[in-house]
Amino acid sequence: MVAELERTATAYEQACKRVEEAGEDRLVQLREYYDEIAGLLDRYEEQATSDGETDVDMEAFIEFQEKVGRFIERLPEDIDHYDAFEAVDEQMHQRWVKQSDFEAARDALQPIATLVERLDERERARDQYREARHDVAARERELARQIDDLESLLALGDADLNAPVEQLREPIEQYNRSVSEAFETFKRDRSTRDVLAFVEATKTDPLVEYRQPPTDLATYVTDSEAGTESIPTLLEYAEYSISKLQHYVPDARELKRNVATHQTYLRRLDAEPLTVSWPPPDPETLWWRCRELIPVVGKFAPDGTVTKLRTIRELPETVDYERLRESVRAREQLDDDERERLESGAVEDELATVRPARETLGEALDAHPER
Repeated sequence: MVAELERTATAYEQACKRVEEAGEDRLVQLREYYDEIAGLLDRYEEQATSDGETDVDMEAFIEFQEKVGRFIERLPEDIDHYDAFEAVDEQMHQRWVKQSDFEAARDALQPIATLVERLDERERARDQYREARHDVAARERELARQIDDLESLLALGDADLNAPVEQLREPIEQYNRSVSEAFETFKRDRSTRDVLAFVEATKTDPLVEYRQPPTDLATYVTDSEAGTESIPTLLEYAEYSISKLQHYVPDARELKRNVATHQTYLRRLDAEPLTVSWPPPDPETLWWRCRELIPVVGKFAPDGTVTKLRTIRELPETVDYERLRESVRAREQLDDDERERLESGAVEDELATVRPARETLGEALDAHPER
């Protein structure tokens, strides 16, 4: 896992260097014009050519040539690969154009496409780095929890295994089920822009551990008309071909660039960071977690869900919380094997292994900051 983080960090640094070598401002300018002319080729190819069965749409053909001409007129003469753009203009300004002419035009643009791809490569490399770092951070948190659990096992005394733990289980299960269903409805019915804005707003809540949206995805759904679509709709669009997608969004390539690469993030987005763990945390942690969750959950969930969360917050005051919690922990953890491990010293041995493993992950996170 650390090796993967180091590999992706190196790949991202190399991708950044490739962009730097080419000049980021230069590549951004090239991509802007490349996307525009490539979009014109994609949009008008079917109308401007004949397959032998359908006639050329002359009105669209003339409109296409005019747009290409205006594009060249405002193209900066000092832009890199000006001759490639000009070659497209010459290729398209014929009395008739064939599919082979469009292929030749795209071939002429290929050196530019290769150059601007460096920007996309950097974005992909950064996403992969973030994924790897997220995995390390998640594993580090997992080991931290494991250490807490092992230390708790050592400290766990005799528990009342006959305690009525349903007094804790039932309200927590009811809330977790309710908030999960509410989030699925929120994700299905509201715009992607609204859902990601909700997730971004949780970054100020340390006990609500949502992975934040990738920067390019968040910017796209904020600025693009497509951001008003729901997440299921955008995921469906991301599977479409460029030609099919052009019928649904103004800029198909932009959606492909910003959504298709982040499908996993969008699919995995759920209510898990908003649930209450089982076994439940200690009373103080429970109070603070519920305190943070109540306003967050209230942004999208019905009042009944928030009421269930308030009920959980009050559990330490309404039931014998510590006794029930210790009973839950004992039932969950102290099976025959756990008791044997405690007696044999295996728990201490495991702690001796897990603690340095967590330290290694923590050092890796310190050496590779968020980007």
